[in-house]
Formats: sequence, C-alpha cells, structure tokens
Amino acid sequence: MAWTKDDRLLRILGVSAWVVFLICLVSLVACGEKSKQVQMPPPAVTVAQPVRRAVTDYLELTGNAQSVLTVQLQARVAGYLDKVLFQDGQLVKKDQLLFLIQQNTYQANLQQAEAAILQQKAQLEYAATEFARYSKLVQEKAASQTDADNWRYQRDSAQANLQSAEARRDLAKLDLSYTEVRAPFDGRIDRRLKDPGNLVGSGENTILAEINQIDPIYVYFNISDVDLARLMGEAHWTPGQALTKAWPVSVGLPDEKGYPHLGRLDFASISLTPTTGTLLMRGIFTNPDGKILPGLYARVRVLVKEGPAFLVPEEAIGYDQRGSYILVVNENNLVQRLGVKTGAQVDYLRVVEEGLTGKEWVVIKGIQKAIPGRPVTPEKQVLPTSGTSSPRSTGQSRKES
Repeated sequence: MAWTKDDRLLRILGVSAWVVFLICLVSLVACGEKSKQVQMPPPAVTVAQPVRRAVTDYLELTGNAQSVLTVQLQARVAGYLDKVLFQDGQLVKKDQLLFLIQQNTYQANLQQAEAAILQQKAQLEYAATEFARYSKLVQEKAASQTDADNWRYQRDSAQANLQSAEARRDLAKLDLSYTEVRAPFDGRIDRRLKDPGNLVGSGENTILAEINQIDPIYVYFNISDVDLARLMGEAHWTPGQALTKAWPVSVGLPDEKGYPHLGRLDFASISLTPTTGTLLMRGIFTNPDGKILPGLYARVRVLVKEGPAFLVPEEAIGYDQRGSYILVVNENNLVQRLGVKTGAQVDYLRVVEEGLTGKEWVVIKGIQKAIPGRPVTPEKQVLPTSGTSSPRSTGQSRKES
C-alpha cells in the first residue's frame, strides 16, 4: 500500500501529539510528588528545659595516713631494764608508766645529794654566825679585820657549796625520774624492743619502743597543678588559708563506701614538686576508734565549690571545632546552635557553667534530626529537679584514684 504525502503528514502529527501528551503527564506527576514532599511535617525531637540543682563540686584524690606525732622511747640513763608495764600494740594514755629501769643506784645518789645539802647548810649557818660575831669584835677592837674577812669568805664559800649541792640533788632527782619511761601523749605503742633484764642506756642510745599519736591523724596527698588551678580559681582557695580557714576534706578507707571521715585541710607545701608537678597537702581527722592506721591508703575528697547550677543530659552536649555546644529550639520551632561552657558530670547530667539562662528548650532526643536553621516539631519533657547532687570529678587526680 502506498502512502501519500498527506497520509505521512497526518501520521507525524499524530505521533507528535502523543509525545506532547506524555510529556505533560510526566510533568504533572513530578509536580504532584514535589508538592507532596513540601507538605511533609518537620521532624519530631524531644526538648526539655535545663535542670537547676544545688551541686557540690569536689576533687577525688588518693593519699596515705600518717600519725600526728611519732616518738621513739629511749633509755636516758644507764641501768638494767626492770619492768615492762604494757602489752605490745596497746593503746596508752599520757604519762602512763611503760618501762621501769633499775632504781636503787639512782635512789642512793639522790640520798647522797640530799645529805650533802644538809652538810653545806650546817657549814653555811656556822660560817654566817662566826662572821657576824667577828664583825662585832672588830668594831670593839677585840679581833683583827683579817679574822672577819676569813669568816666572810667561809660564809660565801659555804653558800656556793650549798647551791652546788642543791644542783647535784636536782640532777639526781632527774636521773631517778628517767628510770620511769612514761607515755608522752595518748596514743598506740608498738612492740617492745628490749626485754626485762637487759642493760640499756649504757654508752648508746637504746630505743625501747615507738609510740604514735593516732587521734587525730593526718592524711597526706598530692594534688596536680590542673586541680590546684581549679581549687584556687573556682574556690578562691590559697595555700596560706590552711591554718586560718577550715576547708572541708573527707576520707574513705578501702573497705568503706563513700567518704565517712570528715576533716579539714591544715597544711600545704610551699612549692610544687618539679618532677611530678604536684603539691603536697594534708588533712587532719579525728580518729577516736583508731580505725585509720598510719600508712593506710585512703581515698580523699576535697571540696571545690557548692551552689546552684544548670544541668542538661550528657547526650545533649555536642563538640566541634568551636567548642562545646547544645541545640535549642526557639519560639518559631527553629533549631539554633548555642555555645556553652561545661563543668562536672552529675550522674547522667552535665553541669553547664556558662551559656544558659534556664528558659531554653534543649534538644535531648532526636539530635541527629535537629539541624541548625531548620524547623522541627518539639515534644516537651520535664527533667527531675529535686535533690542535691555531687558530681564526679573530671580532673586528673580522679583518674589516679
């Protein structure tokens, strides 16, 4: 069948019409899909306002207990050890008799010194009487001045001898007292180092035992330069306040939960150790039951500051090249980036030290859907606000504990 020129023209026009129809149909479908995408609601996120709580911030460190006083009891006079009047490791009281060195020699020396005093007193009394008598005879020209001067010398010499005898008596009393070795303070005594019957104090320093004062007791610890900067910057503490201001510090032993022993700082070294960059500090604690033993390891907590603070969930904090931030939703439901300065961690919350007023709605869930500048659908939630919180230390000292 042969096609005419008019038939071919009609066929081309028909195909063109179908092509135009298909293009319009595709365009309408695309426009419909686009319109449908624009009408989708913004993503839903969960928001909450910051929590305001009373927060106690502190440093966690490690230390060792040491006795306030440590004395080595020594034999101060020579003699045989007569008695030991305590049990090894016993708690003792001040002035309690602990050791007794043989006393008979020193008692005899004391009696001899007291007899010498009586003799010198008699000589002094006789010389004084004779001097007075000869002085009167000289006035009556019945004796020479030489005789009076001689008895004055005898009187003065007897006076000096009496003073010397009294000094020897005091030394004899002192030596006798040294035969009784007593506790210099309340404390706990170690085992005896000499048994009865041994010769002690003869030409050597004989240590009999050691005694420690354990109530109160010291706990020494080292604080890093970073934590020291926190303590001096945030708490305005200075080393010179150790004796003038009762700065609280608490201690926990290895078998204890928490920090049940309360005390205060009473010493800080005058310089940092160059090799470690740490400062030696000391707390003092009551220890009536003697549970804290010298040399015992202890966990130490030092107060930095306490007061109200804003807290947000830890997962709400983000970090980028500009620092830490949180995402908030404004009154138009638009997401905004808000730079903040964070502090210590409290349970699942993080302290925000700067950047919040407390009225912001912070994105706490669905953070990956929240893009700064874009709208969201906020779902409000209330965080618990009760309780006084104690944060976990974020300093280097805590990592050492």
